[in-house]
Amino acid sequence: MGFEITMSSKGQIVIPKDVRDALNLKSGERMSVHREGRRIILEAAAPPRARISYEEFRNRVPRYEGPPVATDDMTSRIGTLFDDWQE
Repeated sequence: MGFEITMSSKGQIVIPKDVRDALNLKSGERMSVHREGRRIILEAAAPPRARISYEEFRNRVPRYEGPPVATDDMTSRIGTLFDDWQE
């Protein structure tokens, strides 16, 4: 589906109603825009996640039942996992 639109002197564009309806976009909704070559990619932002209380978080996370681990060992391992993830 393609639409031809015109940009205003202020750089504003109007997203066609068919597209807004298909994506369920509402006025004031946040969007993300980035460029790929001569393409402009416009994406609806992900809906905000529901906030939960600390108690609810504690109830959802399983209790650790393994041997004690030193904080330095945990920090070192997390750094290694992060480095592996970035590659």
